[in-house]
Amino acid sequence: RSDVVMTGDIFMTTSYPIIDLQNGGSINGVIDALNFILDLTIPAEKQEGGTMVIPGHGRLCDEADVVEYRDMVTIIRDRIQDMIKKGQTLEQVKAAKPTRDYDPLYGSGDTFVEAVYKSLTGKK
Repeated sequence: RSDVVMTGDIFMTTSYPIIDLQNGGSINGVIDALNFILDLTIPAEKQEGGTMVIPGHGRLCDEADVVEYRDMVTIIRDRIQDMIKKGQTLEQVKAAKPTRDYDPLYGSGDTFVEAVYKSLTGKK
């Protein structure tokens, strides 16, 4: 009855998610996992205090923090997917810096951009 969810490294407040492409991980799998976490949580206004979320790294959070993180991951995925549809290479996508507005919060997005690109194109 503690109403606490421990997420492991699928949700972190200190960095972009890590996509384990070598073991079948994908950007869409990360988004699905974040949505599953949200299915388990209760917002603070529905229950006293709501569900507390313990990230793999970073500060104690609530449902709203997971929503913001999931939205950020989805926005970046959609940006990269749009660039792929326009025929851009990995180098061009990296140069466009699709994570620029989130980098102050999560650090350099280069590794994340590369993993998302490879996940969406099926390249390893």
